[in-house]
Amino acid sequence: MHSIPLPLPAVEAGSPYPLGATYDGNGTNFAVFSAHATAVELCLFDAAGKHELARCALPECTDEVWHGYLPGIHAGVLYGYRAYGPYQPELGHRFNPNKLLLDPYAKLIQGEVRWNDTLYGYRMSSPRADLSFDHRDSAPSMPKAVVTSTAYHWYGDRPPATPWEKTIIYEAHVRGMTMQNDKVQQRARGTFAGLAHASVIDHLVNLGVTAVELLPVHAFLNDRRLLAAGLVNYWGYNTLGFFAPHRRYLSSGSPDELRHAVRKLHAAGIEVILDVVYNHTCEESELGPTLSFRGLDNASYYRLQEDNPRHCVNDTGTGNTLNLTHPRVIQLVMDSLRHWVEDYHIDGFRFDLGATLGRERHGFDPGAGFFDALLQDPVLARVKLISEPWDIGPGGYQVGRHPPGLAEWNDRFRDDVRSFWRGDDRMRGAVAGRLLGSADLFNHHRRRAWSSVNFVTAHDGFTLQDLVSYNHKHNEANREDNRDGSSDNRSCNWGVEGPTDDPHIRTIRERIKRAMLMTLLFSSGTPMLLAGDELGRTQQGNNNPYCQDTELSWFDWSLADTPEGRALLDFTRRCIAVRKSTPALHTSRFVLEPGRLHQGVPDVAWFDETGTDMTPERWEFPGGRLLALRRIVRQRGRKSSAFLLLLNASGDDRDFALPAPHIDWQMECDAAETEWQQERSFVVHHNIVHVRAHSAVLLTANHVDL
Repeated sequence: MHSIPLPLPAVEAGSPYPLGATYDGNGTNFAVFSAHATAVELCLFDAAGKHELARCALPECTDEVWHGYLPGIHAGVLYGYRAYGPYQPELGHRFNPNKLLLDPYAKLIQGEVRWNDTLYGYRMSSPRADLSFDHRDSAPSMPKAVVTSTAYHWYGDRPPATPWEKTIIYEAHVRGMTMQNDKVQQRARGTFAGLAHASVIDHLVNLGVTAVELLPVHAFLNDRRLLAAGLVNYWGYNTLGFFAPHRRYLSSGSPDELRHAVRKLHAAGIEVILDVVYNHTCEESELGPTLSFRGLDNASYYRLQEDNPRHCVNDTGTGNTLNLTHPRVIQLVMDSLRHWVEDYHIDGFRFDLGATLGRERHGFDPGAGFFDALLQDPVLARVKLISEPWDIGPGGYQVGRHPPGLAEWNDRFRDDVRSFWRGDDRMRGAVAGRLLGSADLFNHHRRRAWSSVNFVTAHDGFTLQDLVSYNHKHNEANREDNRDGSSDNRSCNWGVEGPTDDPHIRTIRERIKRAMLMTLLFSSGTPMLLAGDELGRTQQGNNNPYCQDTELSWFDWSLADTPEGRALLDFTRRCIAVRKSTPALHTSRFVLEPGRLHQGVPDVAWFDETGTDMTPERWEFPGGRLLALRRIVRQRGRKSSAFLLLLNASGDDRDFALPAPHIDWQMECDAAETEWQQERSFVVHHNIVHVRAHSAVLLTANHVDL
């Protein structure tokens, strides 16, 4: 940390651009947006962040940006802001200069929020609550922003730039991924250094995934309510700063640790996608703390109720909603995204509650200002963009309705695949649509099948193991009387709630896990795996462990030493390898009307177990739980790639007659096999394939001459 020259030199006018603290080698320019402030002060602190050493007013305000330049202020100096203006909650203004404010553009944050009542802009004990005014200084309880200087050597790092149609996403948590990895040094566990460890990267490479999607790594806050209950905000969907990596994930304290991890993953051919939360902040409702945005300009940063601006609009379920209709808020998000791409070489983003980001005053709009800004940006247009296309606001379910250029999480895939393998009635038609990329949702505006990010499990909900082990959620550890988390899991325990030694039940569970993995990895679209599912990781029935920073949530590396864990891992590897080597399994084009290849063979066809084409009556048969999909994709010349996927969601073993014409099929994957010879496929010599109960079989044929 650099010392601060005292007394401070005269503050120069500086520049309103760029926002944040910009060190130029001689001094630092400070710029912060506030449309309604009457003055903004810069506060400088000692190296420990405990004592305020100096304070000065930013001398200029240009286009609602307060700015000033301080010579002699170097990288490493700690700072914060105090904003003056009206305290009129009934009009949406909550200025209180007694509250130290974190720079929204802080690129590194030192210290933690120390929860106490001084962090609130009002007297919590007052009968008038937030209409009162609190005079206590919050600085001793606040983290501080750090002036930074980027000087990282990337050693020729290049993004893998994996095409969408070849992308396989692996959703993981930075901390949870290595907390139980004995090969990682204790100090590095749960950090970016742990993520960059050879054992983790080798696992990802051997598995065959092409991208790791990390749960939030932006600096986030542990909720006061959770800490009081002995819990934490483990997932991190509670952003404190949009430009700074979460300090706990930096074992060295330096953000270069994240850059090193990205470089190591890139060298292994693995992209890095960040789960980002731009729909709300950690400042909660109008009764929440004043930490940054609220104190700088509550009425600009947040959406407020039009008829009562004292209250926040709560389309996110967290108490506040960022105002993405304001140009400066759009600028904040765009600057943040570019920062992560340019300074950290990030390859893509998954937008939490993406429907919120596209909601204008009249409702959700695919042409919303934020989407327009995002999709035309020359930096961001070359990275992967994924939306979680829903929130709890009005018209909040927008799956398939985002603009072209964004992929979307497809919960319809999740629900229909779960229902089919649970054995629900009338699911053949639904699962058929999901296998072909959900054209009913995404086939518009020339979008491709990769727009559908398919998943059976994700961080939010049951793991794959729990999906076949529990009929009901078991979230008691969250201390909310099991009220939190979804009750609609479309799961089945197959006879016993939770773990069992019953060999029959265990066999069914293992088959269905493999069958669901096959359905995921052999469907059109972009598959996403949840970290640990490839080993059978359990959360003991907890489908909402957002507050569980324990073994309940962590990746269990010991499962690789169990017979079932090794078998499932080998099977998952096999499925991924087959997907990559079979062009028909990763085509990005939708099938509109089945075309005809040579010999009158359609490129897509559906059959029942008799090898006969499906008819409307067969599609509508309530008890239909057997289905075969054949797809043929023409390669260069006259050769084609083909696959035949046989699904048996019934409780009985069944024989499938292979449809005409004859093709030299090879059996690649069988969900009923506990062991599989990984080095070769099996030629199908007969016209009948036996598919066990609750199971699936994949046949492939490359270089088909049709």
